[in-house]
Amino acid sequence: MRIFITRDGFIEWISQSLVLMHSTQSLPTYRKFRFTVKFSTIRKFVLPPRRSAKMPLLYPPMILVGLTGGLASGKTTVAKIFQQCGADIIDADQIARTVVQPGRVAWRDIVAVFGKTILHSDKVLNREALAALVFGHPQKLKILNRIVHPRVAREQIRITKAITKKHPNAVIIYDAALLIEANAHERMDHVILVTANQDIQIKRACKRDSISKEEALVRIRGQLPLREKKQFADILIDGTLSPTRLRRQIAKLYKELSEQA
Repeated sequence: MRIFITRDGFIEWISQSLVLMHSTQSLPTYRKFRFTVKFSTIRKFVLPPRRSAKMPLLYPPMILVGLTGGLASGKTTVAKIFQQCGADIIDADQIARTVVQPGRVAWRDIVAVFGKTILHSDKVLNREALAALVFGHPQKLKILNRIVHPRVAREQIRITKAITKKHPNAVIIYDAALLIEANAHERMDHVILVTANQDIQIKRACKRDSISKEEALVRIRGQLPLREKKQFADILIDGTLSPTRLRRQIAKLYKELSEQA
């Protein structure tokens, strides 16, 4: 079952018939039936079963939720609201900054591949220079991801286990822009996708990152399109909702996630 939180305050439920292949890691196929219900008539969300109920539990009994979205879709805002509700947040971007600190293995690999021109004078990675080098160049981006993603994954698992040890029934939100591209969605109990139309993405990105419209478009095209990410998500959140409505709806969703933990 997939839940959509839309700008008009409606939830679309899609009942999904999963075909699971026990001998492979292939993605399930879906048969979809769509109908809508006004949000005001729903007292609580009805979440689909935890994905881990169908596979070995990695971190029981807590619940691990992947949170992703496109460039400037509102994902960070959603993560902050979840944190205010009481969720533990693991920030993939922060982990990525840690694993590429000067002298670490990932840092050495990146410098070996892309050269020292992507370093600041203090040898810290110049993320803007590196982004300019790989965005728009799929092969270079793939090489960078192969260096960084496995190390980020190991650190995410380590942090998750540490949180679980202290708070066995925690709701953990893994905030990761490249959750699906890195195949990290496969180890989540649920996947939330924050959406926004491309015009809003560009406007927000230009203001936030002080980049041109052309640069924003290159970055958007360097990520998996939102329409393709949707097939991996259990819950879709409209990142253009007003702050008040967004907080109210996420609070209700957090309550339901807590009951599953």
